[in-house]
Amino acid sequence: MILRKIFNPIAVVRYMRWELAASTFLSTAVYFLYHNQPLGKISIPFSLAAILGSALAIFLAFRNNNSYNRWWEARTVWGNIINNSRIFARQIIANADSALSSGKVSAEQINDYKKEMVYRQIAFTHALRLHLRGQKSLDELKHLLSKEEFEHAVQKQNIPNYLLFVQGKRIKDGMKMEILGAFDNISLEPTLAGFNNFQGACERIKNTPLLRQYHFFTKLFLWVFMAILPFALITDFSKMGAPALMIPLSILVAFVFGVMGKVGEVNEDPFENRITDIPMSAMSNTIERDLKEMLGETELPPKHGPQDGFLF
Repeated sequence: MILRKIFNPIAVVRYMRWELAASTFLSTAVYFLYHNQPLGKISIPFSLAAILGSALAIFLAFRNNNSYNRWWEARTVWGNIINNSRIFARQIIANADSALSSGKVSAEQINDYKKEMVYRQIAFTHALRLHLRGQKSLDELKHLLSKEEFEHAVQKQNIPNYLLFVQGKRIKDGMKMEILGAFDNISLEPTLAGFNNFQGACERIKNTPLLRQYHFFTKLFLWVFMAILPFALITDFSKMGAPALMIPLSILVAFVFGVMGKVGEVNEDPFENRITDIPMSAMSNTIERDLKEMLGETELPPKHGPQDGFLF
């Protein structure tokens, strides 16, 4: 996620290099062809470029609006994952601690159970982040799961879903061992089901792209607009006695429309491990720090902060 308010112009130009290169080539070529008269003073009415620009703006506005909605939904879902992870940890810790007064289970058993359940919840958030980004660095989960459970998890196709499945089984086991009360499942199950819904929402955004027809025609209209813009501007600037000004202004207009198109394109996919994505690493780190602190641990992982104006 980008936090800085001012962008490096060189980085922006590098990001838009193909569009700028094409616009520069077309504008320069039209200027020299028109100036040396091999085109026979052929030009296009500016009204045509204006109409096409208006149509392009409508497509860009629709796409950018829907792209931002996808990005914001992804951020909202991960905010819910943070909140529900805290709720789940609180429920497990409070319900398990209340079993100590019964004398049926030891303090060591309760502490082991709390740590196992909370650590597995932390592992779920890290696994979901890796799952959405398509990353295979599963060693991040080793310190959170037992050796046997880790070996089983890495063999699964959908690791976060498997971890939620294990959580459900271990809640039942906790009830059998009387670490959890007979009715604790009534409050824990909706929280656990919420994580399934959040994962499903993330996978829906990940696997369902914005309508491809909007992507294709937006790209097509942008390149057509960039191609005819120099022809539409050359006559007016020639009448002004400064035809060369057409080149920088044509590039500038194409740059503005190109940037608008790029913004919508990158925001469309918020789980691709780019600087424009939602900061899942930072949010996973927040969950791990908060839940370990709820267990009473003092050795917490370092807090993820912005790096050069970007939060990952």
